[in-house]
Amino acid sequence: MNSYNKNWPFMQMPSYGQSYNCPMNPGYVCPFYHNMRADNPYVEDDYAEYEEFEEFDYEDVGDDDLEDDDMMRQNPQDINRIMALINRQFNSYFTELRRYGVQQIVARNIFRNIVTYVLRNASSYTGTIGQRTNAIFNAYRRDNARNFIILRGFGVPENRINQIIRDIIRFTLENMGSQPTVGWSEWEDLGGIITSGPAVASWQPNRLDVFAKGQNNALWHKWWNGTRWSDWENLGGVLTSSPAAVSWGPNRIDVFGRGQNNALWHKWWNGTTWSEWEDLGGVLTSDPAVASWQANRLDVFGRGRNNALWHKWWNGTTWSEWEDLGGVLTSAPAAVSWGPNRIDVFGRGTNNSLWHKWWNGSSWSQWEDLGGGNIGSAPAAASTGVNRLEVFATGRNNNLLFRTWNGTRWSDWQSLGGMLTSEPGAVSWGGNRLDVFAKGQNNHLWHIWRP
Repeated sequence: MNSYNKNWPFMQMPSYGQSYNCPMNPGYVCPFYHNMRADNPYVEDDYAEYEEFEEFDYEDVGDDDLEDDDMMRQNPQDINRIMALINRQFNSYFTELRRYGVQQIVARNIFRNIVTYVLRNASSYTGTIGQRTNAIFNAYRRDNARNFIILRGFGVPENRINQIIRDIIRFTLENMGSQPTVGWSEWEDLGGIITSGPAVASWQPNRLDVFAKGQNNALWHKWWNGTRWSDWENLGGVLTSSPAAVSWGPNRIDVFGRGQNNALWHKWWNGTTWSEWEDLGGVLTSDPAVASWQANRLDVFGRGRNNALWHKWWNGTTWSEWEDLGGVLTSAPAAVSWGPNRIDVFGRGTNNSLWHKWWNGSSWSQWEDLGGGNIGSAPAAASTGVNRLEVFATGRNNNLLFRTWNGTRWSDWQSLGGMLTSEPGAVSWGGNRLDVFAKGQNNHLWHIWRP
């Protein structure tokens, strides 16, 4: 810690339960240290060792525990719900602030103060989500300058203070007034450190095999056996893309990735052992995608140097040459099959919306623009039944978006929340079940599902 921070008044905090009067303004009592009493069930004696926080019950807290009476004018359920989301999605921010000595109770009170401010003032601002975020940030900095001073006092850089507060404001705007989509779980953190988007395959009901690139650029694998998640295992290789995975039968998995030579590489599980990696050639400029519409059949897709969709398939005996299927993609493709000799392929177009092309058993369709607004990542696709399609992508706000084809028409995009830092991966292992995975802000694997 530099000498400036050592001498900063906020470095010399009193014991909890005592008022803290700022030496720069003796009449001001810091709201984040005042009335943190020994009998407060949310305050431990030793916060330096405190790791887990119970959900804060705003209805049991007196006005002195909050910054001002306005906090109590907000719907406690809305505050609790958004704070619960923040605790999960922004755990890396709590960790970052603790490195500067900002104890979690202080960070959490500041975040709660931001949430309350946004809920109270959001209706006063119009425009895009970005415009509203900027406007509310400027107003919050004006009205709550002391919170910026507190964080600067701990030595948090100005640019990080601004980014963290902007992110909390934006996240609150995105989630205020919205409940989790009916039928979906909450997001769960499955750990690991991944450096790519995940891929997922399923070879039987209640079985999931997830793959991602690790810190060593090798392929890593984690599976759900119907009861518990395994640890991560290293399957080797040197990947320069996210992997793709599919199963065409019981206890069979095929995994693909782009290698250091930009060619397509392949590795498979035959029910007993993993193969070595094999080079299938080509020059890819995206992650691959793969689908299978019958046993021992594989259809692999990738973006080529001309930004078009390219296709290579295994017919049970040999690999085909690459074929150019046209289009102009600005993302990796996604592929899925819902029945024999049927393939649906998706990608992001130059207008940033979702585009679709399909094989009907005898010919390829033209590309169609499915519209519905911009997407922020490559799509992922799954199918829960004949003539059913479920497509996922990140939104402009890094949340997970979801839309479906019910056999007659496409739904609009709906948000499943989250704060993602990769494209998603998705699979269905039976019935109406969907499992979706993505990399979170902490670089862990995150999971959400629909039973």
